[in-house]
Amino acid sequence: MTNNPYGAGGSSLFTEAASRSPKSAKVELSADEKTNIQARIRCHTSLPPAPGRPARVESEYQRGGALQYLAAWDVRRGYVIGRCEPKTGIAPFGRLVNQVVSQEPYRSAERLFWIVDNGSSHRGETSKRRLKEVDSRIVLVHTPVHASWLNQVEIYFSIIQRKVLTPNDFENLQAVELRLALYEELSNQCPTPFQWRFDRDKLTTLLAKIEARKRLLAEAA
Repeated sequence: MTNNPYGAGGSSLFTEAASRSPKSAKVELSADEKTNIQARIRCHTSLPPAPGRPARVESEYQRGGALQYLAAWDVRRGYVIGRCEPKTGIAPFGRLVNQVVSQEPYRSAERLFWIVDNGSSHRGETSKRRLKEVDSRIVLVHTPVHASWLNQVEIYFSIIQRKVLTPNDFENLQAVELRLALYEELSNQCPTPFQWRFDRDKLTTLLAKIEARKRLLAEAA
């Protein structure tokens, strides 16, 4: 397991940001939205597992609405700051930014690198200028198009999907929001940065193998 918490297929996003500012003066945040989290009200009460019997979850349900979970993952600290919103968009993402920069250590950091994908809430040069107007310390770094999986916050979203939202059995949206907040609090009690094993050297080797395979196939055709 590598000691580099930034990974490398996606590590270049984080190491590139890291190289722009002294280590003690910068913060790297991986941010995104987990959309359309539904409250599914099961027609019959779910039963927990028991000796000789797996858990039972009713397949029929009523829809209790949906919310969006926005989060910023501190790459170096392994700390998460999140909030729930009824919709995604520029304004909800702006509220997440304000929530983060209003607290330490982000309030006193010299530079704030935000790594995001190309979703409409934070896409392109316009979003860079907009966030600069919110806080001049913010530097927005975009993942490549169709490569949002490189963003570390997606790992956290995967964890909450498995540990918090499955099975989806909530009385209402307030129950969903409470469950997300409680897990966020639990996670932050012992924050741990992600230790990515797939580093830049392994990515380079893999790409070389793919190119070699393409050449062999082209020669055989």
